[in-house]
Amino acid sequence: QVQLVESGGGLVQAGGSLRLSCAASGSIFSIRAMGWYRQAPGNERELVANITASGSANYANFVKGRFTISRDNAKKTVYLQMSSLKPEDTAVYYCTANILSGLTMAWGIYWGQGTQVAVSS
Repeated sequence: QVQLVESGGGLVQAGGSLRLSCAASGSIFSIRAMGWYRQAPGNERELVANITASGSANYANFVKGRFTISRDNAKKTVYLQMSSLKPEDTAVYYCTANILSGLTMAWGIYWGQGTQVAVSS
């Protein structure tokens, strides 16, 4: 069984910062890309950023220069450092990862349960 557990969400004022973490656990043989998506009420889930196992990062245009994604492969953890937050960044943030299960020896896309980020104006 593979699990992704996010932490670090909360309420922050505009211009503030938050750091999200997502730890993968369970029977994991290998992890490829990890990333963050978000979904605001009434909107579709959208990509925020992702990062390959070697550390190559990709960002949505709306967060470039404000958010930084990183990962610690030894800890099976991905981070999202969010700065200069805006009210429009308010959403549930979901972690995702492409994981090779040690039980099934099959690759699959796994999702966390989401963590709420609220930015007040």
